[in-house]
Amino acid sequence: MSTGSFNPFEMAQAQFDKIAEKLDLDQAARELLREPLREYSTAIPIHMDDGSVKVFRGFRVQHNDARGPCKGGIRFHPQETINTVRALAMWMTWKCAVVDIPLGGAKGGVICDPHNLSLREQEQICRGWIRQIARDIGPYRDVPAPDVMTSAQHMLWMLDEYETIYGEKKTGLITGKPVGMGGSLGRTEATGYGVIYTVREALKELELRPEMTRASVQGFGNVAQYAIQLYQQMGGTVVCVSCWDQEDQKSYSFKKEGGVDRDELLSVTDRFGGIDKNKALDLGYEVLPGEAWIEQDVDILIPAAIENQITGENVGNISEKVKVIAEGANGPTTPQADKVIEERGIFLIPDFLCNAGGVTCSYFEQVQSNLNYFWEKDEVLGRLDTKMTSAFVAVSELARKQKMYMRDAAYVISIGRVAQACRDRGWV
Repeated sequence: MSTGSFNPFEMAQAQFDKIAEKLDLDQAARELLREPLREYSTAIPIHMDDGSVKVFRGFRVQHNDARGPCKGGIRFHPQETINTVRALAMWMTWKCAVVDIPLGGAKGGVICDPHNLSLREQEQICRGWIRQIARDIGPYRDVPAPDVMTSAQHMLWMLDEYETIYGEKKTGLITGKPVGMGGSLGRTEATGYGVIYTVREALKELELRPEMTRASVQGFGNVAQYAIQLYQQMGGTVVCVSCWDQEDQKSYSFKKEGGVDRDELLSVTDRFGGIDKNKALDLGYEVLPGEAWIEQDVDILIPAAIENQITGENVGNISEKVKVIAEGANGPTTPQADKVIEERGIFLIPDFLCNAGGVTCSYFEQVQSNLNYFWEKDEVLGRLDTKMTSAFVAVSELARKQKMYMRDAAYVISIGRVAQACRDRGWV
C-alpha cells in the first residue's frame, strides 16, 4: 500500500495527461476523464467483540460508466486512502476498455486490518459497507468484487445484506462469489493465468521458449500463486518469490536456485499470502531482504503485490538479463522507473492489460449470474485466453506500428475507446 508522499491518483492522472496529448483530446473530455464521476465516503459503526463501538471509514469511487456498469474490487487495508481508491478506479476504467468488455471503472475500500479482526467483526464491516452504499450500486449500476484482503466469503456477506435490503435475489450484484452461490468456475485462477497468457505472447514475440526462461515474482497471494502455477506448467522456472511478513511488518524474498516449489511454499503460507520464513528455511530456501526479488538474474520480473514497487530509486537494480516485466499488480511502476525501462528496451506488459484476467472473468461471472446459467471451467478459461490474447495482440501491433512503448499503446487504445463512448453519448 502506498505511504508517505506518494500519491497514486496523481500518478494515474499524469499517465492520462500524457496520452490525452497524444490523442489530442479536447478540454472537456480531459476534464471529464481525469476525475471520477462520483465518490462516496462513508462511516461504518461496528459493535466490536469486546463490547466497544468502533467507526470504520469506507469508500467507493465510480470513475466512468460511459461503456457500461462500473466494475471494481473492494479492499480492506489499514493504510487505505481515498487517493489510492481514485487511482484504482481510473485504472479499472482503462482495464475494462483495453480488453474491450462493456464495463466502466470503480473501486472501493475500507480502512481496517483483517489480521486484527474476528470473522464476526469482518462480517459486520461487510454488511455495514453495503448498508451505506446499497442505493448507489447494483447489477446494472456498479458491481463490486474481491480485492486486497477480501475474499469470496466477504462478497457473499455483502450480497446477502444487499438482497436482504431489497427483498429479492440479485446474484449479479457482486462477483468473486463462492462457486455454487453464483460464482464462476475459473475465477480463482483468472488473474494469475491472465498474466501468464500475456507473458506467453510476449515470449513468442521475443522468440523465447518458456522452458528456457527464469522468473522472479513479488507477492505470493492469489495472483502470484496462479501465475507461478501456469508459468511452471509451461516449463518456466521461478527462482525467487517475495512477500510481506505480517509479524515482522517487513517483506522477505525466498530464493531457491533450482526453482521455487509452489505447492511446497503453499504448505507454509497463511491465508493472506505470507510465507513463514522459519519453515521456509527448514525447506531449504534462502531468505533474503524483500527488495532482493527485483535484483535477480532472470528473464522475467512479475510484480504481483501492490502499487509503487518499481521506482526511480530501485529500477537501476534490475538485472541486465531481464527481458520482460509483467505487471501483475496495479500501478507497481512509477513514471520515473517507466522512463528507464523504456530506455533499456525491456518488454513491459502494462498492469491494466497484464492483470485484466480478473475483471474479464468477473465480467463472465456477472453475465452468468444475471442469466442464471453457468459455464464449465474449460469454457471460462478458453474465453479468458481468447480475450487476453486478442487484447495483447492489439496493443502490441499498435506499439510496433507506431514505435510506441507498450504502456502508451495500451492507454491510447483504452482511453480512445472511453473518450469515444463519452462523445457518442453526447457528454462531451
